Amino acid sequence: MRLFFCLLEKRLMFDLFRGILCTDTSTGVGQAHSFIMFVKENVMDQIQKLKELITPLVAEDGIELYDVAWHTEGSMRILQVSIMHKDGSMDIDTCAAQSEKISTMLDEMDMIASEYFLEVCSPGAERELKSEEQIRDAIGEFVYVKLKNPRAGMDEIKGTLTAFENNTVYLDYMAKAVKKKAEIEMDNIALIRLSVKI
Repeated sequence: MRLFFCLLEKRLMFDLFRGILCTDTSTGVGQAHSFIMFVKENVMDQIQKLKELITPLVAEDGIELYDVAWHTEGSMRILQVSIMHKDGSMDIDTCAAQSEKISTMLDEMDMIASEYFLEVCSPGAERELKSEEQIRDAIGEFVYVKLKNPRAGMDEIKGTLTAFENNTVYLDYMAKAVKKKAEIEMDNIALIRLSVKI
């Protein structure tokens, strides 16, 4: 494993290495398809297990786990762990400390058989709100909402999140210098994330 952590675009790298186990999926069209489906299911199970392990670990220091995901950059496989304080902020010293804790735990568990980089970082200023709890925590914040089905000729809205009740998001937004309100059911939201107000 190679370990590095970042805060937004800032990254530091530690040269910690362990063995690699390579897998070849080029064994025929039908077999490769089945194998890929099997790997995808296993990855989802692995991500869920990692979340269950990391959540209480970072919570010991009052940190919240935002997300765990695998990414690939060229030949480099990256396990990205996004963390934040309750108010959504993060600092590079906390990322460094949590990197060491998470790395130690992963080494002890030995549940990832291949070479990878561990990246512990902030989810960023425009992070997606992935759960009802995250939406509630963002009340009062400026957000971007992408709609599945357009309403009043709009397929996206930027505005202040004022409430979240009965599976519905409430926004105050501006349209041609006029303040308006919107009520959007969760079933009609393709994406909701924080947005930087310009």
